[in-house]
Amino acid sequence: MSPAPDVGALVERAREGDARSVARLISLVEDASPLLREAMAALTPYGGRATVIGLTGAPGVGKSTTTDALVTAFRGRGKRVGVLAVDPSSPFSGGALHGDRIRMQDHALDRDVYIRSMASRGHLGGLAWSTPQALRVLDAAGCDVVLVETVGVGQSEVEVARLADTTVVLLAPGMGDAIQAAKAGILEVGDVYVVNKADRDGADAAVRELRHMLTLGERRGPDDWRPPIVKTVASRGEGVEEVVASLDKHRSWLEETGALHERRLHRAADEVQTIALTALRERVGDLRARGGEDGLDALAADVVAGRTDPYAAADRLLDGLTGA
Repeated sequence: MSPAPDVGALVERAREGDARSVARLISLVEDASPLLREAMAALTPYGGRATVIGLTGAPGVGKSTTTDALVTAFRGRGKRVGVLAVDPSSPFSGGALHGDRIRMQDHALDRDVYIRSMASRGHLGGLAWSTPQALRVLDAAGCDVVLVETVGVGQSEVEVARLADTTVVLLAPGMGDAIQAAKAGILEVGDVYVVNKADRDGADAAVRELRHMLTLGERRGPDDWRPPIVKTVASRGEGVEEVVASLDKHRSWLEETGALHERRLHRAADEVQTIALTALRERVGDLRARGGEDGLDALAADVVAGRTDPYAAADRLLDGLTGA
């Protein structure tokens, strides 16, 4: 059994750019290590600096290629970049199926690029529950930009918008993406829209359709953000600088209007709530294992027998938890 890592030393080395230390900190997050509380406390003073950009869209639109092109663009500006690529979970290991090795090989040896594949582990939103804390690791480790690329699983992809400062929605011509995006609610969350693979037939029609759908029921004030639509061929790097320029404009708008602070407040609230609910479920499990008249199984039996109603049972369960 390997000795427990020195969290303080890990954080210090991560801040110096040591990729192995960053990896070990994110592993603490993914494994819900007992050392996670200590790690988060040590990381907190160094966070809040990175710009978080979410990339979402249906499978096949070129998210990984676009992510790779954006990494190149940001590195050209001297930015330190982190990438969290949230992949489908392996049914055997629970790990990320695609892994780091087949992604973004051009950046593999760059000390100022950190790429991590994370398993979604069956989470419907396409984002691992641990992603917000992994973001904190990359932020505190000195990344100027963190790109979060999601799996593209459909309707619950909108979850990325609650995690990112700016959400980029990718579509491609000939895939019926605009209609699918509207059904999935993605059109409500995008800050920048990218029609990738714009060298294909139908790219201009896809832009027109998307622009039309964005204006339906539009209720924007004169100072509200109006999402731009950018055409790209990410595999050749075409249009990528225009995407970066749109990201810069959105960041400026967020800062000028105070929307950046509001988004980060919502993000922190979601994170705190998730941690609290996870802890609550664990305590419910402990009560169930212990049994007793206020244990979950006993309360469920009372509900089935008609001795109590589910609301009263829930109150008793909560009373037991708060007193535990």
